[in-house]
Amino acid sequence: MVFLGLRVDDLKGNVSSEQKTFCEREGLVSLDMKIILLGSPGAGKGTQSTFITETYGIPQISTGDMLREARKNQTDLGKEAESYMLAGKLVPDEVVIGIVEERVAEKDCEKGFILDGFPRNVSQADALGSMLEKRGVNIEAVINLDVSDDQVVKRLGGRRVCNKCGSSFHVEYSPTKNDGVCDKCGGDVVQRKDDNEDTIRQRLQVYKEQTKPLIDYYRGKNILKMVDGSAETDNVWKSLKVILDEIA
Repeated sequence: MVFLGLRVDDLKGNVSSEQKTFCEREGLVSLDMKIILLGSPGAGKGTQSTFITETYGIPQISTGDMLREARKNQTDLGKEAESYMLAGKLVPDEVVIGIVEERVAEKDCEKGFILDGFPRNVSQADALGSMLEKRGVNIEAVINLDVSDDQVVKRLGGRRVCNKCGSSFHVEYSPTKNDGVCDKCGGDVVQRKDDNEDTIRQRLQVYKEQTKPLIDYYRGKNILKMVDGSAETDNVWKSLKVILDEIA
């Protein structure tokens, strides 16, 4: 039998993501794509995660979203996390790991997931690895979007936001038709305080101290993949898709 020009016996071979996704939907193969996406602020993780979700049908998981959902649902861990957040304290790693464990156990994660923004340091990576190993789950790949500091400053420093409707613009990549005026509602378009160069470079310094060591950590486990995140968005996606098709 042939589906999309592909014999059933060959379904686990070198095929396109579209063929794999179609056949997985039909119950012919089982998609298994559990990945971690690394990269500095402004590297484009959110954009590429959206492409992955749309193409392969696996959810993007971010700690921010998980914490908000846990608080909203008032789970035991959500209440515990909320107590720290209301006190202005960082949520302890063991609480975050517990929330991650609850999230990856949900049905939509059976075929895979993208961890975006977690882990943030080696300690969290160790805890995550232990938790996933306990559940019999393996991370297939850790993909780092590599972007220079200057490129990040250019990307984030050029962002502008309408203070009325929240629409986003960029002084170089997607400027407003009229300077400082929102194309959609006519509101004032401004630069957010945390998008100034000094703040951006401070965030990058924190990233280098806490999160960048994860690159060596996962390289040592032979699951690290590097992608040039400074390229055009479509080209970054093409490079990323090559990696994902190999592990799907």
